[in-house]
Amino acid sequence: MNKENIDGVMLKRMLAAAAQSLKDQQEIINALNVFPVPDGDTGTNMSLTMEAAVREASKVDDDLDKILEMAANGSLMGARGNSGVILSQLFRGFAKGITGKKELTTKELALAMKAASDTAYKAVMKPTEGTILTVARESAEKAMVLAETISDHDHFLHQVIAEASLSLERTPDLLKVLKDAGVVDSGGKGLVSILQGAYNGLTGKTIVSEEIYKPPSVAIDLASDESLEFGYCTEFIIHGPENMLDEYKKNIQDFGDSMLVVGNEQVIKVHIHTNHPGEVMEKALNIGHLSDIKIDNMRLQHRHEVFEENQIHTANDDEDQKKEYGMIAVAMGEGISKIFQDFTVDVVIQGGQTMNPSTEDFMNAINRINAKHIFIMPNNSNIIMAANQAKNLSKKDIIVIPSKTVPQGISSVLAFNPDSDVLDNLESMTEAIGIVRTGQITYAVRDTEINGHTISKGSIIGLADKEILASGEKTADVTLDLIESMVIDEDEILTIYYGDEINEIEANRLEETVAGLYPDLEVEVYYGGQPLYYYIISLE
Repeated sequence: MNKENIDGVMLKRMLAAAAQSLKDQQEIINALNVFPVPDGDTGTNMSLTMEAAVREASKVDDDLDKILEMAANGSLMGARGNSGVILSQLFRGFAKGITGKKELTTKELALAMKAASDTAYKAVMKPTEGTILTVARESAEKAMVLAETISDHDHFLHQVIAEASLSLERTPDLLKVLKDAGVVDSGGKGLVSILQGAYNGLTGKTIVSEEIYKPPSVAIDLASDESLEFGYCTEFIIHGPENMLDEYKKNIQDFGDSMLVVGNEQVIKVHIHTNHPGEVMEKALNIGHLSDIKIDNMRLQHRHEVFEENQIHTANDDEDQKKEYGMIAVAMGEGISKIFQDFTVDVVIQGGQTMNPSTEDFMNAINRINAKHIFIMPNNSNIIMAANQAKNLSKKDIIVIPSKTVPQGISSVLAFNPDSDVLDNLESMTEAIGIVRTGQITYAVRDTEINGHTISKGSIIGLADKEILASGEKTADVTLDLIESMVIDEDEILTIYYGDEINEIEANRLEETVAGLYPDLEVEVYYGGQPLYYYIISLE
């Protein structure tokens, strides 16, 4: 290859290698979480966004211009989380920066990197230094300087990556929360991984897995239910595995797909789509006893969903049936999803911590609703950007309520009035999210010292407003400590949503204790079914 020019063939190879590098580093990037909680998702979001870009780019011939246009479009629709949206904007700027080119010199590559950085900065309302934006900008600035004297892409990219790595190391000096947590910026780490992967593609050091080109599974498949290879969604928890997680995973890997086997020394949580749920559980019984068993016949569910989907499309084709308002909410957990549905939310997108919906997921939900005005409750600060990106792409009137937690989303939906106009509803629903305060109980994934708390890996922690307010060894004790630190005299209602690892007896016991401690509060407890977070607490 002529190392002074990058053509379309080489660009495809570099993009695929970049996606592979990001996938390989995904869990390392996820672990770079400011809080030691089990919901780091930057690596996952960036990886899925990058893979969406590569899939689209692979659909066109080797014309460099078309490749970048398709990659930009793919990243736009596949963007997940704030980091994924920013990555899609980097792609967008990069593509615009080299429009009409058939090959890239180092100078043209540097200009494209500068255009990518500029576009990403403009896309963020309040750019923060010490993030992926800083790493992108400083890498581009170094590239502009290097391109004046270096024409060989190998030498050029090697030095650009060195600068990107130094920029990443400096992020804690620019952002106090990173320094306090002892981590570098996760998005910046992802960008360095992309650049390193692209370099490996240039030099032929990466073998790309076919998995990179496969789209993620979708919630509804409108093909015949007979095309479902595995018919039963099987979930349960194994107690007392004694470090048998890896062995058990190997034992059941040939029994189906969509397998998820995670846990610690005490419990293993299992999810798998299989035709033999009994055999999967029989193998689990060899290492412990089971609880929370749930088996769903996906073929029967599929027929019901196809019928509903067809009904929706029929309605969307009829202007006379268009209603005034529609609603979309993001939720994780069977109970919380049911609550939103009971409050007449049209579409609940399964997602939240660790599983952020993509821009395309929002677009699909929007297209399912036949309404003049559609409200979206993202219910997570890391999902708002993707919701807004879908709003900008849709021709419908989309209103994104900036809800950052599930309690905020529920409060917002309750404030909706079908007899009010759009602006009045926007005002009341936005005001409602400012009234409710949210607490969350989860566990620490690493040792840390933060906000005066010395926290050991596995300890129970209580968070509120992005701050750790309680920690300890017992879930109930930490929950009570968190509630005590949150309650103020003006509070009237305390709502507790218990997660999938808490049983009803434990939740009712907590309700009785809290009601006794705070007789002036109306205390309500509901099954949420959310993973990772034992309790979600709402105060208003």
